[in-house]
Amino acid sequence: MFKKILQGSLLTLAGLIAVTYAFGYDYLFRGIRNTYLRGESGSSIDDGKYFTSHVIAKGQPIPWELDSLYNKKSLPKTLSQDLKNSNTASFLVIKNGKLLHEEYWDGYTKDRRTNSFSMAKAVTVMLLGKALEDKKMTSLDQKYSDFFKNYAEGDYSKKLTLGDLAKMEAGLNWTEDYKNPFLQNAKAYYGKSLESAVLTGDFKDEPGTKFEYQSGATQLLGFAVRKSLNKTLAQFASEKFWQPLGMEHNAEWNTDDFGMEKTFCCINSTPRDFAKLGQLFLQDGKVGNEQILNTTFIEEMRTPTKHSGGAYGMGLWINEDAPLKHYYFYGLYGQYIIVVPEKQLVIVRTGTYKDQPKDQKGRPLQVEFLVDEVSKYF
Repeated sequence: MFKKILQGSLLTLAGLIAVTYAFGYDYLFRGIRNTYLRGESGSSIDDGKYFTSHVIAKGQPIPWELDSLYNKKSLPKTLSQDLKNSNTASFLVIKNGKLLHEEYWDGYTKDRRTNSFSMAKAVTVMLLGKALEDKKMTSLDQKYSDFFKNYAEGDYSKKLTLGDLAKMEAGLNWTEDYKNPFLQNAKAYYGKSLESAVLTGDFKDEPGTKFEYQSGATQLLGFAVRKSLNKTLAQFASEKFWQPLGMEHNAEWNTDDFGMEKTFCCINSTPRDFAKLGQLFLQDGKVGNEQILNTTFIEEMRTPTKHSGGAYGMGLWINEDAPLKHYYFYGLYGQYIIVVPEKQLVIVRTGTYKDQPKDQKGRPLQVEFLVDEVSKYF
């Protein structure tokens, strides 16, 4: 009897596995291995080491200059409690180009890399800017079909431009859901091939007519930028940003099994190096006397679009409704690089804040709270 039950169970399991592969859900096995079998309920800021990656190599490190008041003041209770309650890993404040405050929790340190999640979207748009500067691509109005000919065949796909992708106005048939393992985000994150997950040419709206935040849009943009180069995106990021900015550590950009960077997410770096990306924007793209990123392109990135209701530019979230205007890189679970021009502030927060409350425009409420608290205290 036991033998028959075991045989039946094995046959059922084999059948389920066969069906899983037949319908293209084999990536679920990797997802299970990288989450539940490691004691996690989903993706985490520490899971980058479980995926293949390309190194974004640093050059000559330029450490942050410490402010004379560096870590001389404890954070106010309201701010400190919010950070603890939201499972914060790191919190940094840069003011006037100097490191003023940094704090770490739960074993995280200044040298420990964590997952950027969607903060990488802004980096991907920055790489688009550099590809345009280098004449590898022509303009934001360039058609996507110039890079992938099959996109010239559909009524909607033939209208898609690089700018549509950068502004989240692609109109893709894509559901931005981080919890459903059967939808596109999970397949892109855990799957073997980003090409099979994203390069489908499937649309539901005319490009350029509607804002909808979609990770697939930035991944498509990454494919186009990569195709315009004769190097990996990680190499391009190293050459154009990590080396000129004097990053203190190599970063790692997770890839699929074929070496394509996950441009919708997954740059694993340190808080101090993340902060340098924000400082670059605060300095309008300059490091010293060197223009690292074109000022005009930076201004376009941080200018809110009409279709987003003023909440998004190109790769950056924007809040000009707040008393202190600010814009920011934003990743899942509350990864932030926040830039507050009026106060010459850059704020970095990493950690695991799940199910965080947002405003009506999809912006996390914690960001405005951090801006208010830091600007009052520092």
